[in-house]
Amino acid sequence: MAAAEFIPTTVDQTLQIEGITEPTILRYFLSLNIGKFEETAALFAEDGVMHPPFESGFVGRDAIIRYLQQEAQDVKAYPREGVSETLDAEQIQFQVTGKAQTSWCGVNVLWTFILNQQKEILYTRIKLLASPQELLNLRR
Repeated sequence: MAAAEFIPTTVDQTLQIEGITEPTILRYFLSLNIGKFEETAALFAEDGVMHPPFESGFVGRDAIIRYLQQEAQDVKAYPREGVSETLDAEQIQFQVTGKAQTSWCGVNVLWTFILNQQKEILYTRIKLLASPQELLNLRR
């Protein structure tokens, strides 16, 4: 089953990110927020990489699923706006800012995605936009 088939297109309209219309990016946030981590990971290329905060990269869909199941159960992402840039004929970069919320805190976040021609995620980095002291408090 292709990644685009997981979430009905009508659901895409419930999430709007100013400046971003790419369905893969919208599906990433939708599937993440409803806890459908297999669907989130299916949006990645076979050897796609996820770089979450405080972690080295997780390579491949299975590693991404395991990470999300362990670490993202109570996380909600609230993307607000984004920009895209063509890196070359084969890759597009998206940068999305917003907030991530857990049961105990919220923090501003920058998500960077690189998609290939097939609209699969090759790479994403999740960067917390917080002061060093705020980041230390998150680690507790």
